[in-house]
Amino acid sequence: MLKGILAATIAAAIWGGMYVVSKLVLEVVPPLTLVVVRFCVALPVLFVWQKVMETRGAARFTLGDFLSLAAPGFVGFCVSLGAQFAGTHLSTASLGAVITSATPAFVVPCAYVLLREKPTLWKLIGLALASIGVVLVINPGADAIGQTPNMLMGNALLILAALTWALYSVMVKRATARGMSALAATLGVTLWGVVFDAPLAALELRNASIGAITPAVLAGILYLGVVSTAIAFYLWNKGFELLDANTAALCFFAQPVTGALLGVLILSETPGPGFIIGGALIALGALVSQIQMQNKTAHF
Repeated sequence: MLKGILAATIAAAIWGGMYVVSKLVLEVVPPLTLVVVRFCVALPVLFVWQKVMETRGAARFTLGDFLSLAAPGFVGFCVSLGAQFAGTHLSTASLGAVITSATPAFVVPCAYVLLREKPTLWKLIGLALASIGVVLVINPGADAIGQTPNMLMGNALLILAALTWALYSVMVKRATARGMSALAATLGVTLWGVVFDAPLAALELRNASIGAITPAVLAGILYLGVVSTAIAFYLWNKGFELLDANTAALCFFAQPVTGALLGVLILSETPGPGFIIGGALIALGALVSQIQMQNKTAHF
């Protein structure tokens, strides 16, 4: 269990930092185009990684594996990531990290429908507290962080990203439960991400252009591709492979902590009262759920 918790938590922390990096890169590269570029950077890393694992006795990644991942690839790597980057572009890095922390709450119904996992009462209470916190954080009132004219639309897209990422995570959990490795699943959904997103990026570039690629922007793109995609997606999928979906989802709360902190330190985003209170409720919700999980482990 500890290995799974560490894997999912590290992935979530990496994604918290990703919001700051993507906010900077999105000033130069349009959202959907950045998603495709991110996948193209990650694919060679995942392909070589998978081949190395195959030589060590891991199962081969087959055409059947690839085809079976079409649905989670579309949900997670087309809808969710597209909404995530577009929402972050319209909103702020801090809000992007915190709003998408609603993902664990959305995992509960998805896991019940697809995996028949029943959450405990304390997990539901913890997720309810965290959800209230997210509502406070995304309040588009006067105390919201870094107001922009399109922030409400950005926040709506970020909620969509959280919902679809929860569904994607449970779908990958179901794939690994049937015998597919987390690495193979990561490679497959990334391939599907290119298939689904490349046509959308081509349409986007008809009305948008790519700015000057400076060394800082290039470093950001490499970070998004190698660290935030190849490594973090593998760790997240590995966490769901090793844990039940509801427990793995709780690790996602490492993301808003990291993202909000870096947004303040690097981008000088100033948190308002709603953000602070909401963030505290998110942390409290995570704590309640984790304490119940530990007590349950000790009891049995």
